[in-house]
Amino acid sequence: MDDVTTASVRTRERGRGGAAHVFDTLRQEIIALTLAPGAVLSRAELQDRFGLSSTPVRDALMRLQEEGLVEVFPQHATVVSPIDLERAQQGQFLRRSIELEIVRTLALHPDAAVLERLNSLIRQQTAFSRLGEHGAFTAADQAFHRTMYESANVPELWDVVARHSGHIDRLRRLHLPVPGKMRDVIRDHQAIVDAIAAGQPDAAQAALRDHLSRSLGFVETLRQSHPDYFRQ
Repeated sequence: MDDVTTASVRTRERGRGGAAHVFDTLRQEIIALTLAPGAVLSRAELQDRFGLSSTPVRDALMRLQEEGLVEVFPQHATVVSPIDLERAQQGQFLRRSIELEIVRTLALHPDAAVLERLNSLIRQQTAFSRLGEHGAFTAADQAFHRTMYESANVPELWDVVARHSGHIDRLRRLHLPVPGKMRDVIRDHQAIVDAIAAGQPDAAQAALRDHLSRSLGFVETLRQSHPDYFRQ
């Protein structure tokens, strides 16, 4: 393979990896509300920021558009989409449906090593809560749920749920700074783990169902405090 061909291959590989990096970075910033609904994403500025050509940036924005996290207006602008409550409800339904079966599976056959991993993540969340570290708290929260998928031997379903959870995850992130919210999450996680440890699948499902219902229950309050964040 000559130098020109090698350089071409490397460029293509960098482009593919570059698109994934741009997508992951922007998605995290959108979910964390660092990029708030209505924020304009300039392709030229993104190319400068990531040191990439237009193609991987375009591909990353197309993936974000597929998840409903950005709206692309041809020849005009790309804008972070508002939180869509219908999409949030669908994402919630999907996640609840899958995780109800996951916690039941784990409770039918409690595993000490799994329980210790989950309790360790709860301890991390407790520490982050005391420090007011919302981003780290959210990462530990996601790790808690992902660990349950892995422990139930359905890790790929976590990726499926993640692709449909952008709007509900933004809603949860918006809800997180509300006083008492992090405490409630920790309490709910502990109730789920305790029920699994006790081998009580019905109690584990009840705790999971209660846990995943809370952010949607606060929608009107959140809409009043952040009206520009929601699709009217």
